Amino acid sequence: MSTATATAPGAIDQETHHKNAWVKVLPVIGIVLIVVYCLAPFYWMVVSSLRPDNEIFDNTWWPAHPSLENYQAVFQPNNNFLRGLGNSLIVSISVTIIALLIATFASYALARLDFRGKGGFLILIIATSMFPLVAIIVPLLKNFSAWHWINTYQAMIIPDLSFSLPLAVWNLTTFFKQMPDELEQAAMIDGCSPAQAFRKIILPLAAPGIFTTAIIVFIGAWNEFLVAVTMINDPKMEPATVLLSKFTGASQFNTPFGSQMAAGVIMTVPLVIMVLVFQRRIVAGLAAGGLK
Repeated sequence: MSTATATAPGAIDQETHHKNAWVKVLPVIGIVLIVVYCLAPFYWMVVSSLRPDNEIFDNTWWPAHPSLENYQAVFQPNNNFLRGLGNSLIVSISVTIIALLIATFASYALARLDFRGKGGFLILIIATSMFPLVAIIVPLLKNFSAWHWINTYQAMIIPDLSFSLPLAVWNLTTFFKQMPDELEQAAMIDGCSPAQAFRKIILPLAAPGIFTTAIIVFIGAWNEFLVAVTMINDPKMEPATVLLSKFTGASQFNTPFGSQMAAGVIMTVPLVIMVLVFQRRIVAGLAAGGLK
Protein backbone atom coordinates (compact mmCIF):
# COMPACT_ATOMS: atom_id res chain seq x y z
CA MET A 1 0.00 0.00 0.00
CA SER A 2 2.81 2.37 0.90
CA THR A 3 4.73 1.45 -2.29
CA ALA A 4 1.70 2.21 -4.46
CA THR A 5 1.28 5.48 -2.67
CA ALA A 6 4.94 6.36 -3.20
CA THR A 7 4.95 5.64 -6.90
CA ALA A 8 1.61 7.29 -7.72
CA PRO A 9 2.93 10.88 -7.82
CA GLY A 10 5.70 9.86 -10.24
CA ALA A 11 3.23 8.17 -12.56
CA ILE A 12 1.00 11.23 -12.45
CA ASP A 13 3.95 13.50 -13.24
CA GLN A 14 4.95 11.29 -16.18
CA GLU A 15 1.41 11.31 -17.54
CA THR A 16 1.26 15.09 -17.20
CA HIS A 17 4.61 15.37 -18.99
CA HIS A 18 3.30 13.31 -21.92
CA LYS A 19 0.18 15.44 -22.15
CA ASN A 20 2.24 18.66 -22.14
CA ALA A 21 4.48 17.21 -24.85
CA TRP A 22 1.48 16.46 -27.07
CA VAL A 23 0.08 19.93 -26.41
CA LYS A 24 3.33 21.40 -27.73
CA VAL A 25 3.75 18.99 -30.65
CA LEU A 26 0.21 19.06 -32.09
CA PRO A 27 0.23 22.80 -32.99
CA VAL A 28 3.60 22.36 -34.70
CA ILE A 29 2.25 19.43 -36.71
CA GLY A 30 -0.80 21.47 -37.67
CA ILE A 31 1.35 24.41 -38.79
CA VAL A 32 3.59 22.12 -40.86
CA LEU A 33 0.55 20.56 -42.57
CA ILE A 34 -0.88 23.99 -43.38
CA VAL A 35 2.44 25.21 -44.78
CA VAL A 36 2.84 22.08 -46.92
CA TYR A 37 -0.74 22.37 -48.17
CA CYS A 38 -0.25 26.05 -49.12
CA LEU A 39 3.23 25.76 -50.62
CA ALA A 40 2.83 22.46 -52.49
CA PRO A 41 1.20 24.06 -55.59
CA PHE A 42 3.89 26.74 -55.72
CA TYR A 43 6.63 24.12 -55.34
CA TRP A 44 5.14 22.07 -58.20
CA MET A 45 4.93 25.23 -60.31
CA VAL A 46 8.63 25.91 -59.72
CA VAL A 47 9.55 22.31 -60.52
CA SER A 48 7.45 22.33 -63.69
CA SER A 49 9.03 25.60 -64.80
CA LEU A 50 12.45 23.91 -64.67
CA ARG A 51 11.40 20.92 -66.79
CA PRO A 52 12.23 20.85 -70.53
CA ASP A 53 9.25 20.45 -72.85
CA ASN A 54 9.87 16.75 -73.35
CA GLU A 55 9.69 16.15 -69.56
CA ILE A 56 6.84 18.49 -68.67
CA PHE A 57 4.43 15.65 -67.77
CA ASP A 58 6.89 13.77 -65.55
CA ASN A 59 5.75 13.15 -61.96
CA THR A 60 9.16 13.18 -60.30
CA TRP A 61 9.72 15.47 -57.31
CA TRP A 62 12.58 17.19 -59.13
CA PRO A 63 13.28 17.46 -62.88
CA ALA A 64 15.77 14.95 -64.26
CA HIS A 65 17.41 17.63 -66.41
CA PRO A 66 16.74 21.07 -64.87
CA SER A 67 16.75 23.85 -67.42
CA LEU A 68 16.07 27.59 -67.56
CA GLU A 69 14.83 27.48 -71.15
CA ASN A 70 11.25 28.15 -70.03
CA TYR A 71 12.32 31.37 -68.30
CA GLN A 72 14.17 32.41 -71.42
CA ALA A 73 11.07 31.67 -73.49
CA VAL A 74 8.94 33.89 -71.23
CA PHE A 75 10.95 36.96 -72.17
CA GLN A 76 10.96 36.31 -75.91
CA PRO A 77 9.97 39.52 -77.76
CA ASN A 78 6.82 37.93 -79.19
CA ASN A 79 5.45 37.32 -75.66
CA ASN A 80 5.77 41.00 -74.62
CA PHE A 81 5.86 39.78 -71.02
CA LEU A 82 8.24 42.40 -69.64
CA ARG A 83 5.93 45.16 -70.83
CA GLY A 84 3.00 43.26 -69.33
CA LEU A 85 4.74 43.21 -65.94
CA GLY A 86 5.16 46.97 -66.22
CA ASN A 87 1.46 47.41 -67.00
CA SER A 88 0.50 45.21 -64.05
CA LEU A 89 2.79 47.23 -61.79
CA ILE A 90 1.30 50.55 -62.94
CA VAL A 91 -2.27 49.36 -62.39
CA SER A 92 -1.56 47.68 -59.04
CA ILE A 93 0.36 50.62 -57.57
CA SER A 94 -2.26 53.11 -58.78
CA VAL A 95 -5.12 51.07 -57.31
CA THR A 96 -3.27 50.63 -54.01
CA ILE A 97 -2.40 54.31 -53.59
CA ILE A 98 -5.86 55.62 -54.54
CA ALA A 99 -7.66 53.03 -52.44
CA LEU A 100 -5.53 53.75 -49.37
CA LEU A 101 -5.92 57.54 -49.70
CA ILE A 102 -9.71 57.34 -49.90
CA ALA A 103 -10.15 54.45 -47.45
CA THR A 104 -7.93 55.99 -44.75
CA PHE A 105 -9.98 59.19 -44.48
CA ALA A 106 -13.34 57.46 -44.98
CA SER A 107 -12.66 54.73 -42.42
CA TYR A 108 -11.35 57.22 -39.84
CA ALA A 109 -14.54 59.25 -40.19
CA LEU A 110 -16.68 56.11 -39.92
CA ALA A 111 -14.80 55.00 -36.82
CA ARG A 112 -15.01 58.32 -35.02
CA LEU A 113 -18.39 59.78 -36.08
CA ASP A 114 -21.68 58.52 -34.67
CA PHE A 115 -24.73 58.79 -36.92
CA ARG A 116 -27.91 56.83 -37.48
CA GLY A 117 -27.52 53.82 -39.73
CA LYS A 118 -23.73 53.60 -39.51
CA GLY A 119 -23.83 49.83 -39.02
CA GLY A 120 -26.08 49.35 -42.03
CA PHE A 121 -23.85 51.67 -44.07
CA LEU A 122 -20.78 49.54 -43.25
CA ILE A 123 -22.66 46.38 -44.21
CA LEU A 124 -23.65 48.02 -47.50
CA ILE A 125 -20.02 48.93 -48.17
CA ILE A 126 -18.72 45.39 -47.68
CA ALA A 127 -21.70 43.97 -49.63
CA THR A 128 -20.65 45.88 -52.74
CA SER A 129 -17.35 43.97 -52.84
CA MET A 130 -19.28 40.67 -52.91
CA PHE A 131 -21.16 41.55 -56.08
CA PRO A 132 -20.06 39.17 -58.87
CA LEU A 133 -17.82 40.94 -61.35
CA VAL A 134 -19.01 38.82 -64.25
CA ALA A 135 -22.52 40.26 -63.79
CA ILE A 136 -21.38 43.83 -64.48
CA ILE A 137 -18.64 43.22 -67.03
CA VAL A 138 -20.99 43.79 -70.01
CA PRO A 139 -22.34 47.15 -68.72
CA LEU A 140 -18.77 48.20 -67.98
CA LEU A 141 -17.70 47.27 -71.49
CA LYS A 142 -20.60 49.23 -72.98
CA ASN A 143 -19.87 52.35 -70.90
CA PHE A 144 -16.11 52.24 -71.41
CA SER A 145 -16.61 51.83 -75.17
CA ALA A 146 -18.85 54.92 -75.21
CA TRP A 147 -16.26 56.85 -73.20
CA HIS A 148 -13.40 55.64 -75.44
CA TRP A 149 -11.69 54.05 -72.45
CA ILE A 150 -10.94 50.71 -74.10
CA ASN A 151 -7.19 49.97 -74.04
CA THR A 152 -6.52 52.52 -71.30
CA TYR A 153 -5.23 52.21 -67.76
CA GLN A 154 -8.37 53.72 -66.24
CA ALA A 155 -10.42 50.88 -67.75
CA MET A 156 -8.51 48.54 -65.42
CA ILE A 157 -7.95 50.84 -62.43
CA ILE A 158 -11.52 52.03 -61.83
CA PRO A 159 -13.18 48.55 -61.78
CA ASP A 160 -10.39 47.30 -59.50
CA LEU A 161 -11.03 50.25 -57.18
CA SER A 162 -14.73 49.46 -56.98
CA PHE A 163 -13.90 46.09 -55.43
CA SER A 164 -10.78 47.07 -53.47
CA LEU A 165 -12.20 50.15 -51.74
CA PRO A 166 -14.99 48.42 -49.76
CA LEU A 167 -12.59 45.86 -48.33
CA ALA A 168 -10.03 48.56 -47.52
CA VAL A 169 -12.63 50.75 -45.80
CA TRP A 170 -13.96 47.80 -43.78
CA ASN A 171 -10.48 46.71 -42.64
CA LEU A 172 -9.30 50.19 -41.67
CA THR A 173 -12.58 51.11 -39.96
CA THR A 174 -12.19 48.08 -37.71
CA PHE A 175 -8.59 49.05 -37.01
CA PHE A 176 -9.39 52.70 -36.19
CA LYS A 177 -12.20 51.62 -33.85
CA GLN A 178 -9.65 49.78 -31.71
CA MET A 179 -7.67 53.01 -31.17
CA PRO A 180 -8.91 54.96 -28.12
CA ASP A 181 -10.36 58.47 -28.56
CA GLU A 182 -8.05 59.68 -25.79
CA LEU A 183 -5.15 59.71 -28.27
CA GLU A 184 -6.62 62.66 -30.19
CA GLN A 185 -7.77 64.37 -27.00
CA ALA A 186 -4.30 64.20 -25.46
CA ALA A 187 -2.76 65.54 -28.69
CA MET A 188 -5.22 68.46 -28.75
CA ILE A 189 -4.44 69.28 -25.13
CA ASP A 190 -0.80 69.50 -26.16
CA GLY A 191 -1.73 72.06 -28.84
CA CYS A 192 -2.38 69.93 -31.93
CA SER A 193 -5.24 70.65 -34.26
CA PRO A 194 -7.51 67.71 -35.26
CA ALA A 195 -5.66 67.42 -38.57
CA GLN A 196 -2.26 67.45 -36.81
CA ALA A 197 -3.43 64.84 -34.30
CA PHE A 198 -4.55 62.61 -37.16
CA ARG A 199 -1.32 63.09 -39.11
CA LYS A 200 1.19 62.92 -36.25
CA ILE A 201 -0.47 60.49 -33.83
CA ILE A 202 -3.12 58.36 -35.50
CA LEU A 203 -1.45 57.61 -38.84
CA PRO A 204 1.85 56.36 -37.35
CA LEU A 205 -0.01 54.08 -34.96
CA ALA A 206 -2.27 52.90 -37.79
CA ALA A 207 0.70 51.90 -39.96
CA PRO A 208 0.28 48.13 -39.31
CA GLY A 209 -3.34 48.19 -40.47
CA ILE A 210 -2.51 50.37 -43.47
CA PHE A 211 0.34 48.08 -44.56
CA THR A 212 -1.87 45.02 -44.19
CA THR A 213 -4.62 46.63 -46.26
CA ALA A 214 -2.09 47.72 -48.87
CA ILE A 215 -0.92 44.11 -49.27
CA ILE A 216 -4.48 42.84 -49.75
CA VAL A 217 -5.37 45.56 -52.27
CA PHE A 218 -2.10 45.18 -54.22
CA ILE A 219 -2.42 41.40 -54.50
CA GLY A 220 -6.02 41.69 -55.68
CA ALA A 221 -5.11 44.23 -58.37
CA TRP A 222 -1.99 42.29 -59.40
CA ASN A 223 -3.95 39.06 -59.94
CA GLU A 224 -6.97 40.63 -61.67
CA PHE A 225 -7.79 39.00 -65.00
CA LEU A 226 -11.45 39.29 -66.08
CA VAL A 227 -11.61 43.09 -66.44
CA ALA A 228 -8.25 43.27 -68.19
CA VAL A 229 -8.99 40.52 -70.71
CA THR A 230 -12.34 42.17 -71.54
CA MET A 231 -11.30 45.82 -71.72
CA ILE A 232 -7.84 45.47 -73.23
CA ASN A 233 -7.10 44.08 -76.68
CA ASP A 234 -3.91 45.97 -77.41
CA PRO A 235 -0.85 43.77 -76.64
CA LYS A 236 1.07 46.85 -75.51
CA MET A 237 -1.51 47.59 -72.81
CA GLU A 238 -2.26 44.06 -71.60
CA PRO A 239 -1.13 43.19 -68.04
CA ALA A 240 0.95 40.12 -67.30
CA THR A 241 -2.05 37.98 -66.30
CA VAL A 242 -3.63 38.38 -69.74
CA LEU A 243 -0.38 37.89 -71.62
CA LEU A 244 0.32 34.70 -69.66
CA SER A 245 -2.97 33.20 -70.85
CA LYS A 246 -2.05 33.97 -74.47
CA PHE A 247 1.36 32.31 -74.56
CA THR A 248 1.72 30.17 -77.68
CA GLY A 249 3.80 27.06 -78.20
CA ALA A 250 5.78 25.82 -81.18
CA SER A 251 2.55 25.09 -83.08
CA GLN A 252 -1.09 26.14 -82.97
CA PHE A 253 -2.15 23.15 -80.89
CA ASN A 254 0.81 23.15 -78.54
CA THR A 255 0.26 24.63 -75.06
CA PRO A 256 3.51 25.91 -73.52
CA PHE A 257 2.93 24.62 -70.00
CA GLY A 258 6.58 25.09 -69.04
CA SER A 259 6.76 28.77 -70.00
CA GLN A 260 3.36 29.41 -68.39
CA MET A 261 4.65 27.90 -65.15
CA ALA A 262 7.80 30.02 -65.39
CA ALA A 263 5.71 33.15 -65.94
CA GLY A 264 3.58 32.20 -62.94
CA VAL A 265 6.70 31.92 -60.79
CA ILE A 266 7.93 35.30 -62.01
CA MET A 267 4.59 36.89 -61.14
CA THR A 268 4.43 35.24 -57.71
CA VAL A 269 7.94 36.10 -56.52
CA PRO A 270 7.31 39.90 -56.24
CA LEU A 271 4.25 39.20 -54.09
CA VAL A 272 6.23 36.92 -51.80
CA ILE A 273 8.99 39.50 -51.44
CA MET A 274 6.48 42.27 -50.75
CA VAL A 275 4.68 40.23 -48.08
CA LEU A 276 7.97 39.40 -46.35
CA VAL A 277 9.08 43.05 -46.37
CA PHE A 278 5.77 44.40 -45.11
CA GLN A 279 5.45 41.60 -42.57
CA ARG A 280 8.54 42.90 -40.78
CA ARG A 281 7.13 46.42 -40.76
CA ILE A 282 3.77 45.21 -39.50
CA VAL A 283 5.34 43.29 -36.62
CA ALA A 284 7.59 46.26 -35.79
CA GLY A 285 4.61 48.61 -35.88
CA LEU A 286 2.52 46.40 -33.62
CA ALA A 287 5.37 46.11 -31.13
CA ALA A 288 5.99 49.88 -31.19
CA GLY A 289 2.28 50.57 -30.71
CA GLY A 290 2.13 48.19 -27.77
CA LEU A 291 5.12 49.82 -26.10
CA LYS A 292 3.72 53.32 -26.52
